[in-house]
Amino acid sequence: MPLTSTDRFLSPSKYIDWQEPTVKAMAERLALGLSSDEDIAKRCFIYVRDEIRHSIDHDTGPVTIRASDVLRYKVGFCFAKSHLLAALLRANGIRAGLCYQRLTLDDAGNKYCLHGLNAVLLRDHGWYRIDARGNKENVCADFCPPKERLAFPVSTPGEVDFAGIWEAPIPTIVRCLTTFKTHVEVLENIPDARRIEIGPTLDTIWNTD
Repeated sequence: MPLTSTDRFLSPSKYIDWQEPTVKAMAERLALGLSSDEDIAKRCFIYVRDEIRHSIDHDTGPVTIRASDVLRYKVGFCFAKSHLLAALLRANGIRAGLCYQRLTLDDAGNKYCLHGLNAVLLRDHGWYRIDARGNKENVCADFCPPKERLAFPVSTPGEVDFAGIWEAPIPTIVRCLTTFKTHVEVLENIPDARRIEIGPTLDTIWNTD
């Protein structure tokens, strides 16, 4: 039977490998005692946000990309953390995908990079974006639908909220996280894009009001 437009956001894949036993076990553990999709999604979000270290915030490796490796090493860049969160949600039968932003790396807008986050399909709210990159000073992402509370609201000229939801990581991110061997090398080569080379699996425009 063919997949519907949202069924593909439940599928396992090379980097969102939710059928891997340790990922499935963690997903079951996080859902224990909960029944609503919103409560399960929130607990998964908080786990990835707070328990998986951001590679740059903590100045540590290894470089991870596959959800099971992010879980194993408890570390990853924003992209890798989004792969784990998507895997945990899909393992619990909750549709989840990947989203991207283009953000400035300095206040002057001299340098930009891509940033990875998630969208989750909630029964009472539809598609809702969440950012589990990890909080720190001046960064406070949360799960409070229907209101978005992202780590980095787009506010500077040249920044972009890319419309759409991706089923799997985009090639430029895969190349970066599989080519460079240390977190320092990844940071020095973090990709930028004014447009993304492969379109989203599901088209949507984000209302950030």
